[in-house]
Amino acid sequence: MKKLQEYSKQFQDEMNWQIKTDDYERTKASLLNNYMLLTTEVAEIAEELRKAFNNTNTAINNGIDEDKAFEMAKASIKEDLGKELADCLAYMTKFANYFEIDLEDSFYNKMDEVKKRKNKDVGLVNK
Repeated sequence: MKKLQEYSKQFQDEMNWQIKTDDYERTKASLLNNYMLLTTEVAEIAEELRKAFNNTNTAINNGIDEDKAFEMAKASIKEDLGKELADCLAYMTKFANYFEIDLEDSFYNKMDEVKKRKNKDVGLVNK
């Protein structure tokens, strides 16, 4: 993840896509713009999932076994879903770099925190 964050920073610098830091108002506008772009990418993940479910239902209605239909639908969105996840990751690393957050450390710390929670919704994650 550290290499990914380093690459992301270099890429954003090359493309001049950094979060602007000239003054508070420009920084605030840049952060909000990037947040909106991130949420747009998250919505595009939902769109890919919707496509998979619609394709699955169409295949089932055409007589294909449910499990096979879903496997086919997953395969049909895999590339585009990967691109949308990558877009999200690009914006997430941009935020992490701006705020000087080590995503790898944050991830593992958060997962440890979740493991230690007393009120775990263990079954809900896999549903």
